[in-house]
Amino acid sequence: MAVENTPARIGKSVLIRGEVKGSEDLFVDGRIEGTISLTESRLTIGPNAVLAADLSARDVLVLGQVQGNITASGRVELRAGCQVTGDVRALRLAIEDNAVFRGKVDLTQTAAKVADSGVVAATEGSASAGTV
Repeated sequence: MAVENTPARIGKSVLIRGEVKGSEDLFVDGRIEGTISLTESRLTIGPNAVLAADLSARDVLVLGQVQGNITASGRVELRAGCQVTGDVRALRLAIEDNAVFRGKVDLTQTAAKVADSGVVAATEGSASAGTV
């Protein structure tokens, strides 16, 4: 019996207002306004996605547009062509060329905990750099 590793999908014609929670990987290509919480899973924001939401997941990959804060216990990847406006808190952050990022970055070992102390790196304005 084959184990299915494909993520759950929210298509590009879907609009969700409210809270999305889950315990499996999720691919979002639609519109979400609210919050997404996948504490032990990977969240992929597709190229057609437009999110006005705070995101919390193990790993976050952004290809589309996000307006809101991103918290990851693992890695956040901002790919070429994406637009992110908000703060990023994670253990690791990768920003490709031509990715647009406006906000602050906190790369601490306690990224999963929301603490007020110790901002390690802060960036404001547009960023297009390699791995931080």
